[in-house]
Amino acid sequence: MALLINDNCTACDACKPVCPNEAISAGELLYVIDPFRCTECVGAEDEPQCKLVCPADCIVADPDVVESPEELQAKYESLHA
Repeated sequence: MALLINDNCTACDACKPVCPNEAISAGELLYVIDPFRCTECVGAEDEPQCKLVCPADCIVADPDVVESPEELQAKYESLHA
């Protein structure tokens, strides 16, 4: 399952530099996560790094993008091939 950033985002920029897949970018009002690049850090880290550094606790699972750990690993490998 990919992650998303909800409306509680303060646009602090803490999440963007820690994403190993460069899935996070600045949107119009807040940061956004590209679900095609987000692997929840599977393949790179033990847990999502963006969630660890987010002071607003605004990064949650995206219910519209459900993926298994195996699918997330395959996505990570294709992004870093």
